[in-house]
Amino acid sequence: MTRTDVPADEPFPMGEREFVILMAFTIALLALAIDMMLPALAAISSDLGVSDPNERQLVVGLYLVAAGAGSLFPGVLADRFGRRPVLLGSLGAYIVLSLASAAVTSFEMLLAVRFAMGFITSGLFVLPMAIIRDRFEGDRMASAQSLVGMVFMVVPMLAPTAGQAVYLVAGWRMIFVSMALIALPMALWAWYRLPETLRPEHRQKIRPGIVAVNMFAAVTRREASGYFVAASLIQGALFGYINSSQQLIAEHFAAGTLFPIIFGGMALMMAGANFTNARIVERFGARRVSQTAVLFYIANGAVMLALVETGLATLWSFVPLMTVAMVLMGFTNANFQAIALQPFGHIAGAASSIQACLRMTLGAVLGTLIGQAYDGTAQPLALALIAAGVGSLALVLYSERGKLFRRLYQVRPPRQPSDWHNR
Repeated sequence: MTRTDVPADEPFPMGEREFVILMAFTIALLALAIDMMLPALAAISSDLGVSDPNERQLVVGLYLVAAGAGSLFPGVLADRFGRRPVLLGSLGAYIVLSLASAAVTSFEMLLAVRFAMGFITSGLFVLPMAIIRDRFEGDRMASAQSLVGMVFMVVPMLAPTAGQAVYLVAGWRMIFVSMALIALPMALWAWYRLPETLRPEHRQKIRPGIVAVNMFAAVTRREASGYFVAASLIQGALFGYINSSQQLIAEHFAAGTLFPIIFGGMALMMAGANFTNARIVERFGARRVSQTAVLFYIANGAVMLALVETGLATLWSFVPLMTVAMVLMGFTNANFQAIALQPFGHIAGAASSIQACLRMTLGAVLGTLIGQAYDGTAQPLALALIAAGVGSLALVLYSERGKLFRRLYQVRPPRQPSDWHNR
């Protein structure tokens, strides 16, 4: 019989390795929904009568915007009803709407289904973070999130290649069918193995006042706010690259059919960075690692812009520099998220929801704008990398009150109004 909760005095029924892999694969379904159809975007837009080359990016961009907006709700529901039912509902919706994407007859219908899918399945992005926070805290939480990020990054490595293989054999519609078939065993795995991680004393009533106060606290505490907004900027630059990657690498730099291999190799390096981060973060601290990475991130973006402006940018210079940028992202985002969520263990669902909502929405909007600014060169992307790095550094300095390279100390959360209502 499936375990639905774990008493505080009993050991967690899943091993840590299985737990991390399950959380990573759950979030990775979102990466699959973003990256698997990249090699087929041109064919999708052609078959559905799209004339503007940049318009094809909306298949990815609208999904990301919707996922950001939808992230506001699953954490609140999970704080009230538990993590399991909300997560399982998101997995079920992912399967159904993937199949619906395969059945569309117009580009407008595809965009509508993709928007609905991003909105309804946003729990796959929010809930793993809350579940991890239920189990871990501090630098240990940052380490677990980095391991999740490592597995998550393997998916972009494989997804374009898998998508291209499916497209060449069976057409682009089967890419969406394949997404549903991949999500099905994930849903069964979570159903049979994942227990409820929300402690009974942490359940929150869904009252607008309580929810508003909890979310307000999660986005206004100085030590958290700068970090999750900084993560949004870095993520927006990454989304901007993903949105324009097929045009930039396959067309502008003439990589052609090598695009999935190049894209995957870059993602593999980013996965390696997450693995390395998981190994070193408990020794050096999430703050020190991520803040150092931001400084190198800015310098790397400046080198890329200099090559673009001098006409020296080629496939063989752009790919290494973009790979370095992605590697440095691997040392920032998981740590930024852990630092921002650390003070809110008692309201982890609401905190992860509002932070994920703002982070994903801002990142998706920025990514869409960066992608739509594509002008046939790497200049818009290089400028975006520099702006994201400088903005992130300023926000981190705000949260840290001008001091860098401190350890992530355990923070005792302040007493919240939600505590008073639940007494």
